[in-house]
Amino acid sequence: MTSAPIFRPARPDEAGTLTELVLRSKAHWGYSKEFMDACRDELTIHPEDVIPHRTTVAVADGRPVAVAMLTGEPPHGELDMLFVDPDAIGKGFGGKLFRHIADLARESGCHSLELTADPYAEPFYEAMGAVRIGSEPSQSIPGRVLNRYALKL
Repeated sequence: MTSAPIFRPARPDEAGTLTELVLRSKAHWGYSKEFMDACRDELTIHPEDVIPHRTTVAVADGRPVAVAMLTGEPPHGELDMLFVDPDAIGKGFGGKLFRHIADLARESGCHSLELTADPYAEPFYEAMGAVRIGSEPSQSIPGRVLNRYALKL
């Protein structure tokens, strides 16, 4: 991939394509088939949620390379998801998309951006300036606890 990403609102008709990107990204970390099956519902992007969840796509070289959702209401935005296609990981697309979403949250009147992080993503969010604020149970895996982070905007 050579081009800089272009950020644009996702379209409801892209929900299936974006869900596949999300699932590839999550599976990249070596999770088992059973784990991925348990997470599938939570990671599915539904067409009716694309617009209300302010879904943003990063496009490079003519194809989606990352996707994020911004939910919540001022003063607290919520990064509902941020996933990068495995072949684009490490190329800066995730950081650029994260900063873009933070800007959108700030422009909408939010003073903080909160998120729940997969353990593999925690170093990324910490590098983006987010700080751990607590934890919460996984919505998909009984007994699993995930850390919560916040970025002051």
